[in-house]
Amino acid sequence: VQLVESGGGLVQAGGSRRLSCSASGRTFSTYAKGWFRQAPGKEREFVAVISWRGGSTAYAEFVKGRFIISRDNARDTVDLQMNSLKPDDTAVYYCAADPRYGVPDPSEYHYWGQGTLVTVSS
Repeated sequence: VQLVESGGGLVQAGGSRRLSCSASGRTFSTYAKGWFRQAPGKEREFVAVISWRGGSTAYAEFVKGRFIISRDNARDTVDLQMNSLKPDDTAVYYCAADPRYGVPDPSEYHYWGQGTLVTVSS
């Protein structure tokens, strides 16, 4: 396992949750890092990405204004602050790392965590 997510759980609609992803066994501090999610019966989809220096970020339209991605290269972590959560945000959330920034296609990412489940109740 090279990336480890944490912070998932059950949250009520309108609430907030913070996910964190740390590196294990190797460093990804100079890699772009992204968050993806996969809801039951659906394909994995892009949520957010941050460049390795943290100066550039990009978000899927459906999370803009609600989610914030950030990173701490000293700790080699990437976080996803999720606010104003909706039942449609229910999914397994994965972090991923890649040398290139800005790639929204999950098939282009080489390093993945095992995922953490976020369930938003209505």
